[in-house]
Amino acid sequence: MSEPLLRVTDLHKSFGALEVLKGVSFEVRTREKVAIIGPSGSGKSTCLRSINYLERPSRGMIELAGAPVGQARRTDGSFKLMSDYELARQRSHMGMVFQLFHLWPHLSVRENVALQPRKVGGLSKGEAYALADEVLKKVHMSVKADEFPDRLSGGQQQRVAIARALAQKPQLLLFDEPTSALDPELVGEVLTVIRELAEEGRSMVLVTHEINFAREVADRVIFMDGGVIVEEGRPKDILVNPKTARLQQFLRQMHA
Repeated sequence: MSEPLLRVTDLHKSFGALEVLKGVSFEVRTREKVAIIGPSGSGKSTCLRSINYLERPSRGMIELAGAPVGQARRTDGSFKLMSDYELARQRSHMGMVFQLFHLWPHLSVRENVALQPRKVGGLSKGEAYALADEVLKKVHMSVKADEFPDRLSGGQQQRVAIARALAQKPQLLLFDEPTSALDPELVGEVLTVIRELAEEGRSMVLVTHEINFAREVADRVIFMDGGVIVEEGRPKDILVNPKTARLQQFLRQMHA
């Protein structure tokens, strides 16, 4: 079997005396969709943010396509932290979509999407704009390319944020509760775009509270609680017939 695209090994993260992640390990293979679910405070978003070193792990190893994330290997085989420039280039292989959209208010939709390919990818303005138009079409936002973010609904802004992640041409897409900040009537349009990307065979890790969506889209579901992985497996197994009492309780609460 081929090497996993993403390998997370014994991941720990503490904030002062608070240990949020207590030894998390899992793998994601190319074209695989993995959903991470769990109660608030379980560590799932911290885990996702640690994958691309937005949160620096306290201990453990993260590897993307066999290369350590956030760390560069010295000639003697030891590791040192990457520079900001090195880390920015590495992060470009992992498109991140946040709960909030973080769009630049003074830039148009097209300019927001084209910014990273110009600054990090080294594309010309014309090349970056052509790429932006291509990915905006994929998220059904072509007609809004010249608008500014404050003229868009929350769902439209999130679709622009997804387009911005796609413009990096990432090996892996990371979604951190992408619908949690949206009004309920806007959730569907964002989930539709994510579902279409999943059907294209894109590799993704999705932190979500949308249990039904995880069941439909994910190849594998990871349930976290208390900073550890409690249970994982195929959606039809762990979401229909959970083995642990903790996951059974969580699903009852979600469906209440």
